[in-house]
Amino acid sequence: MSILARFQDIISSNINALLDRMEDPEKMIDQYLRNMLKDLAEVKKNTASVMAEETRAKRLVDDNEAEVQKYYNFAKKALQAGNDDDARVFLSKKQELEDIGVNLAKTYAVAHENASKMRQMHDKLASDIEQLKQRQAMLKAQISVANTKEKMNKINATAGRARGGISSFNRLEEKVARRLDEASAVAELNEGPVDEAANLAEKYASSHSSPAVDDELARLKAEMGME
Repeated sequence: MSILARFQDIISSNINALLDRMEDPEKMIDQYLRNMLKDLAEVKKNTASVMAEETRAKRLVDDNEAEVQKYYNFAKKALQAGNDDDARVFLSKKQELEDIGVNLAKTYAVAHENASKMRQMHDKLASDIEQLKQRQAMLKAQISVANTKEKMNKINATAGRARGGISSFNRLEEKVARRLDEASAVAELNEGPVDEAANLAEKYASSHSSPAVDDELARLKAEMGME
């Protein structure tokens, strides 16, 4: 299918509507953009030749009209000179050129329409491509933000698990400390009440008195003036 045959499809396409129906916008935009750039390259390749055809057809029409006018002027001059036969020859040539001009005008009309379509397709494709590039940039920015958000969610989840582990460890420490306190309290209760007199009696009962030591103690006190 030639690029001109696709004119209606290209002109009537609604780029935003197509994008909205895409299941994977990023991937489809890349593919659609490549297709449109290919179409635009084809349009640019053919536009020059089509516009050249339009220019050539227009020049032929203009040249033919100039020739028609020229022989029309010759016919008038021939009449002014009283040469009716010459005027008839000129008018016959003029009519012949006018018949040719009808076909030239039709050819030019087709060439002009083709060139107009090419320009419309070029402008439409260029506009759609610009929209796609903007949407592509926006999508990539959104995807980047989404990826960052997902990473943050994973980090937050990891941090949450770490906080949960610390909290569990704290509870374990509290439980161990509570058991230690309970064990200490039980041990203290098992010891029973303190008998100070018994303890003191045990102290004196265990002391062994020595005469030599007693004599030395008495001399030391006398030296120190403690007697």
